[in-house]
Amino acid sequence: MTGPSSPLSPSQVPVGVDPNRPSIARIYDGFLGGSHHYEVDRAVMEKISTAVPEAVHIARGNRGFHNRVLRMLASQTDIRQFLDCGSGLPTAENTHQIVQRYHRDAHVVYVDNDPVVLAHGRALLEDNDFTHMVEADIFEPQAVLQHETVREYLDFSEPIALLHIGTMHHYEGDGAVDVMREYIDALAPGSYVAMAHFYDPEVPELTAVAKRIEEILVSGPLGAGRFRTRAEIEAMLPGLELLPPSRTDGPGLSVADEWWQDGPRLKPLSDAARCVAGVVGRKV
Repeated sequence: MTGPSSPLSPSQVPVGVDPNRPSIARIYDGFLGGSHHYEVDRAVMEKISTAVPEAVHIARGNRGFHNRVLRMLASQTDIRQFLDCGSGLPTAENTHQIVQRYHRDAHVVYVDNDPVVLAHGRALLEDNDFTHMVEADIFEPQAVLQHETVREYLDFSEPIALLHIGTMHHYEGDGAVDVMREYIDALAPGSYVAMAHFYDPEVPELTAVAKRIEEILVSGPLGAGRFRTRAEIEAMLPGLELLPPSRTDGPGLSVADEWWQDGPRLKPLSDAARCVAGVVGRKV
């Protein structure tokens, strides 16, 4: 993995941020080449990279899926409202940048509860009247859905695009289906839900890769990072009509890098890249 450049110094730590506790948002940012991370985050990144040297491909696959989904939704649907849960630290090609390139008046609401994410996100969005940052726990759907800012800028009687990109694998326990059901039940028909999730392909050599990363995330200070199977991930999208991930596939999820890829694949995917999946569903 290429090491991130210019990590934050102690003097740059925002108020309310604990630099001694790792953050999944900062770790993800680091794997994407960002600089908003601390020593404690780099320690986790190093453990993951030692166990699975190509683990950076999971972050890249996750982000590439995010970008392609948003281009599709902005260009191929009439949706002008986007609720991005667990948006993470600002990187190139954020949700609002992609969709507002197609429609300048598209409304985007980001939701996160990481102080670093909130600080940087609000600074980035200061001059954008159509984009807002909300502080809430994305694993508490009603806290998000009833938030005054969410209700002010998103009309739930009209279709909305709900994004849970790289979020639900950090929800531990058996309630993930219930969390997603609450979100989906609140959406109007014609809405879309996009999800990227750590993936156990149920192939021995790939499951071994997934389990190595899962062990580091779950047993370490983060305490979460579950790789789920196809059936487990698709069960988290109840009542949705799943889109086909390519011209030749039937409906359902796929490896994130293979979801409507931008062109022919000239290089093989790494084993790690095959351990993150993407899926998009439409509420009928």
